[in-house]
Amino acid sequence: MSAQTYLAYDYPLLSVFWSMFLFFLWIMWFVLLFRVIVDIFRDDALSGWGKAGWLVFTIVLPFLGVFVYVIARGKNMGHREVRQARAQQEEFNTYIRETAAGGRSSADELAKLSEIRARGDITDEEFRRAKDLVLAGHGPAEHSGSASAHR
Repeated sequence: MSAQTYLAYDYPLLSVFWSMFLFFLWIMWFVLLFRVIVDIFRDDALSGWGKAGWLVFTIVLPFLGVFVYVIARGKNMGHREVRQARAQQEEFNTYIRETAAGGRSSADELAKLSEIRARGDITDEEFRRAKDLVLAGHGPAEHSGSASAHR
C-alpha cells in the first residue's frame, strides 16, 4: 500500500469534520475581526482617541478585543452598516437621475437660452435672469419653460 492509502486509514471521517469546523470558525473570526475594524473607522460618533483605543485593543488582544467590542457596540454595528448602504444607494440613484436627465453643461444651457431669445420666446430681462441661474449652477429648465408657457 502507498503512503496516501495509509493516510486515509489514519484520518477518520470525524476528524475531517472537526478540522473543517475549526477552519470554518477560524475564517469566521477573521471576517468578524475585519468587520469590527471597518465599523471602528465607519463610526462618526467615536472620537479619534476612541477609534485608536478600540483599534489597539482589537489588535493587541484580538479575541478579547473583538468580543468586547461586539458586546459593547455590536447593537449599532448593523444600524451603521444600513445607514451607509442607504447613503450609497441614494448617491447612486442621484447619479442615475442626473445622468438620465441629459447631463447638459452650462454651455449647452446658454446656447439653448440664446436660441430661445433669438426666436423671441423670452425677453432680454428673462434671458439675463436665466443666464444668471445657469452661471450660478442652477438649471433654467423651470424658468425658461415657464417663460415659454407664458408667451
